[in-house]
Amino acid sequence: MNDAPRRRIAIALGDPAGIGPEVALKAALDPRVTSACRPLLVGNQAALALHAKACGLTPRLRVCRDPGAVDWDGDGVPLLAIDGPAPELGQIRAAHGHEAVAAARAAIEAALAGKADAVLAAPHTERAVKEAGIAFDGYPGLVARCAGVPEADVYLMLCRGGLRIAHLSLHMALARAVALVTKERVLAVIAQTDAALRGIGIAAPRIAVAGLNPHAGEDGMFGDEEIAEIAPAIAAAQAHGIAAEGPFGADTMFRRLGYDAFVVMYHDQGHIAAKLLAPDAAAAVAIGTKILFASVAHGSALDIAGQNRASPEAMIEAVRLLAGRAEIAPLRPQ
Repeated sequence: MNDAPRRRIAIALGDPAGIGPEVALKAALDPRVTSACRPLLVGNQAALALHAKACGLTPRLRVCRDPGAVDWDGDGVPLLAIDGPAPELGQIRAAHGHEAVAAARAAIEAALAGKADAVLAAPHTERAVKEAGIAFDGYPGLVARCAGVPEADVYLMLCRGGLRIAHLSLHMALARAVALVTKERVLAVIAQTDAALRGIGIAAPRIAVAGLNPHAGEDGMFGDEEIAEIAPAIAAAQAHGIAAEGPFGADTMFRRLGYDAFVVMYHDQGHIAAKLLAPDAAAAVAIGTKILFASVAHGSALDIAGQNRASPEAMIEAVRLLAGRAEIAPLRPQ
């Protein structure tokens, strides 16, 4: 994978009043990023200039407004610019919400048009997006709408080093999440997880699949979803050449060695494990569309915006993940 051409990665700046432009710019200038991919910043030029000044950075920007006109190989950092005034740093404003979503949308549309190979979004501020009056429940839903895919068919995979957890469902009542555990959907998330792993450079992924009930149902003692839905989905995945195994009890599954990803049935099965094993998870990858899309798993940190205090490490790791240059060794629990 390291001998492959460097991917073109569009990096949306996120909330212009938060740390998004700062960490995006720092990442785009970092040799670990420039050696792994060709970055393209997407967002408000005035916001980027404000953050660059606050950080004492004077990058050479190659500005364009058409993704088809991006100079990927020139000197400096290319910027797909979105017009707008300089933000009020640290403040929640409707304009900031508009710009965060507009930047992400522009980056996604560039990828869908074949002008970029992957998209990374810096953090947005939910309250600013709400004040903007935009129907927005997170980046995966936006990716789905832009790609013309049903939102329920786009899944979230949390990634940090060797830990990768794909979720069948996320923010919904548990009763609804249980109802979504069908053979068809379990097979779909397994297949999309396999495709995403291959997309980030894992040639022969191994996937562990959780059950829904305690102890994966104990052969039907505690529920039959494993027998009726999950196990048949795993068998179907295996018939398609996917190395999926399970269902395993979610309370012990993450200690199993040698897997490249874990598939879980609902939010808490995955998020509790992720926040214990990788509390500073670097990337949340939306899987289920034809583009690779990730966002960093930290917030917009309005309280330190414009102070040159934000670390770009999560952005750098997320870029390298999308570029297929991140560490891909399976998790080894302690």
